[in-house]
Amino acid sequence: MPRKYFTLAEANRTLPLVKRIVADIVALHPQWRDLVARYELVAAQAKPDWGEPPEQIALRRQVDAVAHQINDYLLELQQIGCVFKGFEEGLVDFYGKLDGKEIFWCWKIGEERIEHWHELEAGYAGRQPVPEVVRG
Repeated sequence: MPRKYFTLAEANRTLPLVKRIVADIVALHPQWRDLVARYELVAAQAKPDWGEPPEQIALRRQVDAVAHQINDYLLELQQIGCVFKGFEEGLVDFYGKLDGKEIFWCWKIGEERIEHWHELEAGYAGRQPVPEVVRG
């Protein structure tokens, strides 16, 4: 898929939708992690020569169902043109340009609007405040 570049205003206009999608992802991820842990515990106690016990099959189906939901949300973000960067922080980057160079507008769950950016390789640790002149 070709890269979509956002102005800061365009990225901020997508936030109501992005916030809802990210909230769903962040809510589902711990549930998925817990199901995987339970599945692994049941699988470790199972006797391989007896096949998968019903509990293990049920847990595998639940793991797959929640993973499918999360993947659908991630695909939705990708179709919008943003890049999901973190389950724990609910971190999303939007490709943009600042002073003629490619950057990421950076947003995380809990923030009202996009107020940070970073260079493509810098990551979250390289976040900097959006210059006042760009905020308009």
